[in-house]
Amino acid sequence: MLEGLQTWILNYAKESRFMASLETDKIQIEEYLDIAERLEWLSKNKPRTFHDALQMVWIFHVAVLNEDAISGLSPGRLGQILYPFWKKDMDKGILTTEKTIELLECMRMKFTELDCFASMGVVGGVLSGNTFNNLCVGGLNKNGDSAANELEMLILESAMSCDTPQPTLSLLYDEKLPEEFLLKGIECTKIGTGYPAWINNRVAMEFLLNNYQKEGLQLEEVRAWSIGGCLETSPGSWMPLDVDGETWFIPGGSAPATSVGVHFISLPKVLEAVLFDGLDKRTGIRVYPVHGSKLDSYEEIWNVFKKYFSLTVEVLTLTNNIQHDIWGKISPSIINSMLKPDCLETGKDISNKGCRYNRTFNVEVCGGVNLANSLASIKKNVFDEKKLTLQELKAAIEANFGYVSALETGSYSLIEQVKTKNYTDWLKIHKLCLDAPKYGNDDKYVDTIFRDWQNWFSKMCENYRSLYDEPLYSCQISVSTHAPMGAVTLATSDGRLCGTTFADGSVSAYPGTDTNGPYALFNSATCYNHSLSQNSQLNMKIHPSVVRGREGSRKFLEMIKAYLRRGSFHVQFNIVDSRMLKDAQKNPENYRGLMVRVAGFTQYWVELGKQFRMK
Repeated sequence: MLEGLQTWILNYAKESRFMASLETDKIQIEEYLDIAERLEWLSKNKPRTFHDALQMVWIFHVAVLNEDAISGLSPGRLGQILYPFWKKDMDKGILTTEKTIELLECMRMKFTELDCFASMGVVGGVLSGNTFNNLCVGGLNKNGDSAANELEMLILESAMSCDTPQPTLSLLYDEKLPEEFLLKGIECTKIGTGYPAWINNRVAMEFLLNNYQKEGLQLEEVRAWSIGGCLETSPGSWMPLDVDGETWFIPGGSAPATSVGVHFISLPKVLEAVLFDGLDKRTGIRVYPVHGSKLDSYEEIWNVFKKYFSLTVEVLTLTNNIQHDIWGKISPSIINSMLKPDCLETGKDISNKGCRYNRTFNVEVCGGVNLANSLASIKKNVFDEKKLTLQELKAAIEANFGYVSALETGSYSLIEQVKTKNYTDWLKIHKLCLDAPKYGNDDKYVDTIFRDWQNWFSKMCENYRSLYDEPLYSCQISVSTHAPMGAVTLATSDGRLCGTTFADGSVSAYPGTDTNGPYALFNSATCYNHSLSQNSQLNMKIHPSVVRGREGSRKFLEMIKAYLRRGSFHVQFNIVDSRMLKDAQKNPENYRGLMVRVAGFTQYWVELGKQFRMK
C-alpha cells in the first residue's frame, strides 16, 4: 500500500512538471516546479517545512478518502499537529504570517472541493452534500494547560478571509484558554459562517472517561480528544513527533470510527407508530408488531414507546454489525489504520480491533425535542386535564389539524401552511396542542419528560453490542435528518404539521416555541447530564446588530460561557439578517456565497433543500 501511495504521489509530481512545460508565465512555472519538487521529496522523506507538512496532511486525507469514500473524515486538531513545523520556520525567518494565511486559505479551498452525492430535491438529503471535515482548535495539551497557539489564531483568521464551508471549525472551550484566543473565535463566529461551533472540553472528556476507561484511557490521554465528523466526540492519543531533534507530543490518532455510518432513528415517527398500533398511516405499511395496548394512561404510552424504540435499536445494531463486518473483509482500511495508534504494532487493521480504542459504535437519534413536546401535550391534554380523548387527538393528527400537507403544497415555511376548507373543525384541538408546555422555556413539566427520555436512552444503549463486542452509547445528532424525517412523519401532538421539519438540533427549541429568552433555553437544554451522550446540539439564531462591536463581542462570549458552564456540550450560531435569507430565496443568483449553519456543519444557503430554507 505504501509503495502504491509513493507511485500515486509521484504521478502528481509528473503532472506538475508537465503543466510547467506548457506554461509561459515564469511565476506559474516556478510554482509548478516547486509543487513537483515537494511531492518528489515527500514520496520518500519526512516533511522539512510547514508547507511540506501541510501538503503531507492533504496527501493522506485524500488517500484515506480514496480507500473509504466516507463523510466525517476530520483533520482534528491540525493547528497543534503542524505547530512545531510552523514555529521552526517562523523562527528561521523562512515563513511569514501572510504566507501562512495564504497556505491555510489554499487548504480551505481543497477541503471545500470535496463533496458527496446527496439529494438536493424536496427534502435536501441527509448530508446536504457536506463531508464534515471538522478542524478543532483550543482544548488542553498533555500537561493540562491551554493548547491554543499562534497558528490556531491564523487558522481562525484564514476562515474569515476565505469563508468556505470546509473545513468547518470547532473551538474546544476550556476555562484555561486565553481571552484573546476566545475573542478571535467570537470574531470568526460573528461574520456569519456558522463556525466555529463552541464545544465544552470538560464535558467531552467526562464522556470519554465514562466510556473508554475499560480500554485503558486515562486523564492525560483523554486531553488529546477531538471532534470527528459532524459533532462526534472521539478519543485521541498523544503521538510523539520529532522535528529537528526536538520531540513534541501532538494530539492525533483518533479512534477508527465515531458514528460508523449514517443511521438515525426518528423519534416522532416511533411515537406515531405507538399511537397507530405499529402502522405507518402515511404508507399503510406495518412497521412494528401490533402492541394491542389500549393506551389508557401516559405511562402505558411511554412503556410502548420504549418497547418500539428498543426493537428499532435491535435492528439498527444488527444492520450496522453486518455492514461493518462486510466492510472490514471486502474493503479493509489499510492506510487509515497506519495512522492509528497500535495498528502497526499489533499487525491488525481497525476492522480487527488493531486500534487502541474500539468502543466507537453509537445509536443516533433525531427529533428528541419534538418527542418531548408531543409527550407533554398528550400527558397534559389527554390524561392530566382530560380536555380531549386520545382518539380525538389521533383523528386531528390524521387530518393534519385541518391543513394541507407540506408535501402536497411544496411550501415548508412554518407560518405559510395552507388551510383546508374544514380547518375550523380542528382549530380547538390544534390550539390545545400548540399551547401545551414546550421545551426551551425552563418549564419543568416538559423538561422533566425530556430529561427522563435522555437518561433512559443513554442507559438502554448499553444493552446492545457492536461486532467488536463493545456496548453502544447514545448520540444526540441530526445532521440534516430533521428535514427528510419530518417529510415522512404525520402531524405531531405538539402542533407541528405533516411534512414539516423537526427541531434542528438535539437540544434546540422548535422554531417559535421558546418565548422566555436564551437563558431559559439554556436551563431547559441542561436539564440532563450531557456527558451521558456522545454529543448534543444547540443551534441559535442571532441578529448581527446584537453582537456588533467590541462590546457586543464580549457580551456574546459571556453568553456562550454561561451556557457551557451549565454543563452543556455544544452551541453554534447563525448570525444573519432574516431579510437577507428571504431575499436569497427569491434571488439565489445574488447570494451564491451566503453560508448558514445547519446541524453541525456549514453549507451554502442556496444549495440547501427547501425544507431547510423555509423555516
